[in-house]
Amino acid sequence: MSNEHEEIFDSLIGGEPLGSAPVLLAAFEGWNDAGEAASDVIKHLISQWDAELIHEVDPEEFHDFQVNRPTLTSGEGGARELNWPTTAVWRATTPDGRVVLLVQGIEPSFRWRTYCEELLNVAAMFEVQTVVTVGALLADVPHTRPVPISTTSEDPVVRERLGADRSRYEGPVGIVGVLQHIASEEGLDATSVWAAVPHYVAHPPAPKAMLGILGRIEELLGEPIDLGTLVEDAEAWTNGVNELAAEDAEIAQYVSQLEEAKDTVDLPEASGDAIAREFERYLRRRDNGD
Repeated sequence: MSNEHEEIFDSLIGGEPLGSAPVLLAAFEGWNDAGEAASDVIKHLISQWDAELIHEVDPEEFHDFQVNRPTLTSGEGGARELNWPTTAVWRATTPDGRVVLLVQGIEPSFRWRTYCEELLNVAAMFEVQTVVTVGALLADVPHTRPVPISTTSEDPVVRERLGADRSRYEGPVGIVGVLQHIASEEGLDATSVWAAVPHYVAHPPAPKAMLGILGRIEELLGEPIDLGTLVEDAEAWTNGVNELAAEDAEIAQYVSQLEEAKDTVDLPEASGDAIAREFERYLRRRDNGD
């Protein structure tokens, strides 16, 4: 992005993307992962950035194998392979040269604090300063509107810099919340990004939610991300849900009610931060020829 474009954007939104220091992005299958949108985002980044596997957490210490069972598959030459549920850490370098650690796995059954410490110890080896946890939840939102994305942080400096909010949630948390809290206690910049997935289409995949999450990650990193076929996948997903709703009058009426409620809430804010974010994303993609 040119200096002129940066000045225009800063005047609109005021926030700044993360610095150039290494970043850790983490998502976990399970309670924090509606439609598998969060973990699929990490898998997408692993593929797009040609990431290198650098660490695997020993599942013996953290998983109940009657809850998350190992699976048998056929490997090369027909050899049988036993795959255990685990968490992997991948190292990637973005096109702009930033080091990003990508964590993807299954929410553990035991020893959550020890589990988080192991991941943060790996992060410390690469001098990670910012931890971004990614999650997705089921919500009363219409599939026909942009997926709501929330960004929260407990650090007031991070909130000011990124335009994030302070979480007001009180209640049970998953491993995403625990990792964010422990990272913050250890002095890291801890940020969380969540997508709201329509509860009436909760089955994976959720390409539209993935697009929303990736858009927010683009803002945090300050560089565009290759979306592959996700735009087309999201359009096909929306069309498919439209067809299902058209076949059921009750669902169609319910979606209409959600649309009305969503539009009523969003209309007063339609000219603020959302427009600035879309403007910046457009400029970055144009400058990168995407």
